[in-house]
Amino acid sequence: MTLSYTTESPRDADVEEIARVYRESGLAERRPVEDTERFTAMIRGAGLLLVAREDGRAVGVARCLTDDSYVTYVSDIAVSASHQRTGVGKALLDEIERCVPGVKLVLLSAPDAQGYYPKVGFAQHPSAWTRQPAEEWKRG
Repeated sequence: MTLSYTTESPRDADVEEIARVYRESGLAERRPVEDTERFTAMIRGAGLLLVAREDGRAVGVARCLTDDSYVTYVSDIAVSASHQRTGVGKALLDEIERCVPGVKLVLLSAPDAQGYYPKVGFAQHPSAWTRQPAEEWKRG
């Protein structure tokens, strides 16, 4: 059992493999994984994509948007259920920091993961805001 962490090109990433990890992690319930066109656009549009692999098989994914200088938004951390609570998520976060040193990380937590992020160095921010889109997404 060998774990490796690699930065992958969002344009060349295996979208089906990443979708499998989202499904296995439970994150697919809150992401448009079954809308292949939209999910592919999500992956291809990432500024930073990290994949955790065990013996070559993807077991974790971190998808980020970054300006490489001030802030990196961690859009998704997905870890297959079989590898949750084994340090894969923390290792992915550490890899993000290695890729964008000195840059603040920001994320919105899934409801079930709110207790996790303080354990890996995040502080809760009291003024995060979201706005739902005014119309349905469609490829432009």
